[in-house]
Amino acid sequence: MKILHIIPNLKKGGAERIVIDIVRAIRQLTDKNNQVKLILFENNIEYGVDDILDLIEIIPSKVQLSISKKNQLDISTLQKAIENFKPDIIHSHLFEGEIVSRSCYYPAAKWFTHLHDRMRSFENLNLFKIRSKRDLTNYFEKKYLLNRYLLNGGNHFIAISEDIEQYFMSALPRKLQQVYLLPNAIDVKRFQKPENHINISNKDICKLISIGRLDKNKNHQLLVDIVSNLKSRNFPVHLEIIGEGDQRKNLESKISNLNLNSEISLFGIRENVQENLWNSALYVHSAISEGFGLTLLEAMAVGLPVISLDGGGNRDLVQEGKNGFLIHSQKVELFSNVIIELFQNQEKYNCFSQNAIDFAKQFDINLYIDKLSIIYKNSI
Repeated sequence: MKILHIIPNLKKGGAERIVIDIVRAIRQLTDKNNQVKLILFENNIEYGVDDILDLIEIIPSKVQLSISKKNQLDISTLQKAIENFKPDIIHSHLFEGEIVSRSCYYPAAKWFTHLHDRMRSFENLNLFKIRSKRDLTNYFEKKYLLNRYLLNGGNHFIAISEDIEQYFMSALPRKLQQVYLLPNAIDVKRFQKPENHINISNKDICKLISIGRLDKNKNHQLLVDIVSNLKSRNFPVHLEIIGEGDQRKNLESKISNLNLNSEISLFGIRENVQENLWNSALYVHSAISEGFGLTLLEAMAVGLPVISLDGGGNRDLVQEGKNGFLIHSQKVELFSNVIIELFQNQEKYNCFSQNAIDFAKQFDINLYIDKLSIIYKNSI
């Protein structure tokens, strides 16, 4: 098989990370008859990809849809690249990757859409329910994509969680309801703590860690409030937040105003977060909406129990009272109580930690590629 993956760029993010792992694993694990290629629309790479650099091609491409005017398509180079590669499978990621790739025409391949989130444009709308300009844009984007799916001979969808699967089964017309549930995966070995690792953290301080883009959806403001609450209760705590985004200044300001500069560290973007995880006690996650939550799996692979806000997709990962806790409302006091309870009960903590490690093993990238390959082959 010839397999082509398409994503706008490789900026830091869950979708970008799983694409890299998929491409890397296909090269390493599958037979030599398989060829894989990764196309980006811009040369924006924030991950170490030297080992697969020969598989990556940068093809500037853009699609601008218009309700009242002619659509602007800059896809001729991408179209030629697809025709030259002659893929059996075309697998796209993220909404921009979807719009641009489906504007090309290549019915000889089987097309796959990786559903990393709900894709707002797929909400069930009709012309009588439109209340805003955004609703109107969503309606026409969905209509455009459904037409392009059919023009290219149909489409297959990979849903990363049950929440996403159910959403798209209700949002897609019956003739396009080819949705496969395949949760994302990680390279488990990369996150397992070495036996000779020396934990440099102070065991008397509860070291929390959270990894994710600093945006409104990731909701790090809640974590700042939680640390403030814990400090007011004389509970020794330190939080590391790894990530970058447009909310950084707001977070810095809030941390300073609450006098939490000694309790919270903003680390920005880091290529390898393993050591940060190895030196932490609990993983905390505050995203309002979450398609899946790769960082939760990475933390579990290390052995960290997870305390997470219910974001939808992460319900598939957090086993209540086994490997962590799922908090169903943004109640600072409740979140804080769970942190204290788990950190102070060593026997319970050890049990959660082992359960987390065992659970994460089910999501190893090697197992994932086996399942993905079967889905690819069955489509052909």
